Amino acid sequence: MYEQSFPEERFQKTLEFLENHISRDERILDLGVPNPFSKIMEKEGFEVTNTSGEDLDDHFEAVQTTSYDCVTAFEIFEHLLAPYNILKEIKAAKLVVSVPLKLWFAPAYRSKTDPWDRHYHEFEKWQFDWLLEKTGWQIRDSIQWAHPVNKIGLRPILRKFTPRYYAVYAERI
Repeated sequence: MYEQSFPEERFQKTLEFLENHISRDERILDLGVPNPFSKIMEKEGFEVTNTSGEDLDDHFEAVQTTSYDCVTAFEIFEHLLAPYNILKEIKAAKLVVSVPLKLWFAPAYRSKTDPWDRHYHEFEKWQFDWLLEKTGWQIRDSIQWAHPVNKIGLRPILRKFTPRYYAVYAERI
């Protein structure tokens, strides 16, 4: 997935946001298989367990345990058909997530070769906030940031100013 580029700036912002809300003695369940960012979390001293690649639209067992203090999901929910279901089933008290925001000037991302690497949703901020609220989470903090690309054109210029990512820290109500 990151053979051509490594999202260092996004990972740095995400790590700083995580460190602001989760202590290193809290147990984290990271939704998704082990990935470059879960490795960064472990390297930084967080206790991280990943899910095993199950389809999170249908299988909720991993989040239905109280063994974890926090669930993280970094760029996961946009790939699910129904993120409502897994969000509702999470038993941990804390949630740290990030999602790509919908860009009015670009279509949703879709890999032509990897069916798991497609965005069914790209959220507007209010949509994701509402999803969290409806599934029993109260947002305590959030950030948005742009993701500029080094290309020439109108869309690359717009990417310099338009927020692309949205991260949220929420607690179970």
